Amino acid sequence: MLTDGPRTPISAGMIDDIQLLDDHTRPAPVKLEGLTDGQRAAGLHLKEVHNHLRENMLTLGRLIERAAGGGGSAAELTAEASTLAMVGNYRRFGNLCGQHCQIVNLHHSIEDDAVFPGIAAQGPAFKAIADRLRAEHVVVHALLVRLITALGALANQPGPEHFDDAVTVYRALERVLLSHLGYEEDAIGDALGHFQLF
Repeated sequence: MLTDGPRTPISAGMIDDIQLLDDHTRPAPVKLEGLTDGQRAAGLHLKEVHNHLRENMLTLGRLIERAAGGGGSAAELTAEASTLAMVGNYRRFGNLCGQHCQIVNLHHSIEDDAVFPGIAAQGPAFKAIADRLRAEHVVVHALLVRLITALGALANQPGPEHFDDAVTVYRALERVLLSHLGYEEDAIGDALGHFQLF
């Protein structure tokens, strides 16, 4: 079963030159009452899209844990990883992040350009939420770029230093992205249908 994100909030901090945002500073979601099933459908669709991102992140996390702990042979781990959509897309698109990173970036670009302006127009509380979600997108993008760099270094020069760096960046991305997805669903899921934005 997929989780909606870390249970422990992320505190502000740094990874390399990327400033992580403190979850405790997020604007509180605005609760909308009396929504119809039709109005809730947009938020449920958003969660379905997010679940695809969660699934790949969780699978990669398990593979990294097994590799770090010596669980499974290189051939077994490679065979498992090769079944991931993002790995197949890596082969097609020729970069280590493949379509998974492209999908995250595209998904966030659509939200930034088409969804968040509509959310922000619903009043000050929703504007604060939209601004925070945009700021979190900047952090996620920076971590994706950093992960691509770390995985490239690992592919070019396998070894403990590059492996540790890739794992550190991956874990930061995992925490930030999963937390972001859950917050976004809570903060704007119902609003999408209520305000007919999706």
